[in-house]
Amino acid sequence: MNAPLPVQVLKQHLIDPEICIRCNTCEETCPVDAITHDSNNYVVDPDICNGCMACVPPCPTGSIDNWRLVLRADAYSVQDQLGWEELPQEKALPATPDIGGGVEAAAAVPDAAAAPSPAPAASFSQAGASVPPWSAAHPYVNLYTHKTPMTATVVGNYRVTGADTESDIHHIVLDFGELPFPVLEGQSIGILPPGVDAQGRPHHARQYSLASPRDGERAGYNNLSLTVKRVTEDHQGAAAHGVCSNYLCDLAKNDTVQVIGPFGHTFLMPNHPRANLIMICTGTGSAPMRAMTERYRRRIDTGENGRLMLFFGARTERELPYFGPLMKLPRDFIDINLALSREPGQPKRYVQDLIRERGAQVRDLLSDRNTCIYVCGLKGMEVGVLDALRDVTMQSGQDWSILHDVLRREGRLHFETY
Repeated sequence: MNAPLPVQVLKQHLIDPEICIRCNTCEETCPVDAITHDSNNYVVDPDICNGCMACVPPCPTGSIDNWRLVLRADAYSVQDQLGWEELPQEKALPATPDIGGGVEAAAAVPDAAAAPSPAPAASFSQAGASVPPWSAAHPYVNLYTHKTPMTATVVGNYRVTGADTESDIHHIVLDFGELPFPVLEGQSIGILPPGVDAQGRPHHARQYSLASPRDGERAGYNNLSLTVKRVTEDHQGAAAHGVCSNYLCDLAKNDTVQVIGPFGHTFLMPNHPRANLIMICTGTGSAPMRAMTERYRRRIDTGENGRLMLFFGARTERELPYFGPLMKLPRDFIDINLALSREPGQPKRYVQDLIRERGAQVRDLLSDRNTCIYVCGLKGMEVGVLDALRDVTMQSGQDWSILHDVLRREGRLHFETY
């Protein structure tokens, strides 16, 4: 039988600052608010963390899955962690009557006993799955880090919203030459903007979802694309200058950028034949949906595709990224539903309104075990989408709580919101 760690020894949960991309997933997921951050690091408070493990599966980089054996009295404080640029090295525990031979004795405790017990599924706070669809291809992650970034060359930078609109969204194509950078639809990368922050430290990476399929923006080439909105104000409407978004939107052809990643191992499309996709997005949340749709379009003649249903929200048609190319896709290939909230002469409509309007078709897809649902956009859309899916499900006499649990457990409902 495995012996527990001595009471004065803590297996402290830490976040690796060299791998962390500051995506805030862990802080949002933690059910006890043990994770916090400043402008430098995301950290775990040892006085609050109960080792429930809820934050580990959703982390796109694995930076959250780090541990150190320490004396409880010497645990690394929040202030210690906020000042780190890298994780500390393992330290030998001192030999005491209770601990015995120091680090060797502590290390002899089986890891299963030392590690916190995983929490039951009900304690996970995220609305979506923490596992990918069963047939998803194996993703590569963290091939390039802050210390060893990849250099990519800009081969295209195009505005994809109307020039007369305030929404300045760009489609940016990066080429990696002969160096490997394998990616899958649904993954993301980090961009390291040049310069330093207010504390004189190099800027942390900013995360962007891929807008191109696994075989490249241009099929057969070692490149990929991003969908980037120029940030000039915060969510409250106050003036703000997005360091990385403005940097990217201003790049010219043949400029070079520093890239890390790729990231993400759950928000992946299914790989088995005739898998159906329900895609729900707003604004630049269209990036992974474009990648998945393009993957399906390139194999349209193979007979492998299932059904595609898209719910796409924007203020107006002119502010909807990729509107022109989207409208040229065959209607029997993809079922497109546009929710425009500020289109002149039209009533306000949001993606959740259209989900309810198309309830019969959504229910039909939900009844098929080959259907996966992907939601990407602003954090505020999660509640509306979940309420709409619940209403549609209940109209057929089904219990949404049961279906929701099945979708999460089987990796068929995914959220990527910010």
